Amino acid sequence: MTVERGVRLMGGAMVLISLLLAHYVSIYWLWLTVFVGLNLLQSAFTNWCPAMLMLRAAGLKDAIWGPKG
Repeated sequence: MTVERGVRLMGGAMVLISLLLAHYVSIYWLWLTVFVGLNLLQSAFTNWCPAMLMLRAAGLKDAIWGPKG
């Protein structure tokens, strides 16, 4: 798994977890969904996300872009 895929995996998991927490615990957990969405939005423009630091520290590598071969 690459860092880029890990960011999408973490983002999707956090959204689903926050929705479950909002349903069963408190509606205020939806602020976590807002935070994740804003973070993913800014990462689309900057190509950087705080989760990338954690995933690189965990040993994931960046995707290799460009022609193969």
